[in-house]
Amino acid sequence: MTEVLLFHHAQGLTPGVRAFADELRAAGHTVHTPDLYGGGETFPTVREGVAHARGIGFATILERGKEIAEGLPNELVYAGMSMGVMPAQMLAQTRSGAEGALLCFGTLPPSEFDEAWPNDVPVQIHMKENDPEVLEGDLDAARELADTIERAELFLYPGDQHLFVDNSLPDYDEAAAGLMMQRLLAFLDGLG
Repeated sequence: MTEVLLFHHAQGLTPGVRAFADELRAAGHTVHTPDLYGGGETFPTVREGVAHARGIGFATILERGKEIAEGLPNELVYAGMSMGVMPAQMLAQTRSGAEGALLCFGTLPPSEFDEAWPNDVPVQIHMKENDPEVLEGDLDAARELADTIERAELFLYPGDQHLFVDNSLPDYDEAAAGLMMQRLLAFLDGLG
């Protein structure tokens, strides 16, 4: 099965992120869920989580993601939720051996990093089509990536919830989360 490095969203390593990882594990995958904050902090709102992340510094969060990956094999699928997309996309795009990327609720322009997206690294992107958090650039970046990478898939779900697979948060959408999990598992199974 596949080995996944999953980076949490700005609200932290919530019970919902852990439950999401457990679903992937139940399907036979190895999933690492590091705490990018380092102290186990979780936040009740995206705004509070983003404020905490800004206080740490996004460059520090990227560096922490890189340091975490260094202790793991190169042959990983890098997955990120919202803020966690930053280290996931950076590593998928720049670390040799990446098997794939799962970018959930956010995407950066491929030009954000010094290296172009490797053509042999497949990517799946998942977002709500009216999520106000992604309408300010992330959706455009997702479309750009999907249009330029041969093995890229962009899935847009109806609605406006941001962290819709985190069952510990108000944004949780059971139907969309279930469909997204089916697509993720098919993607991971196709890599093996």
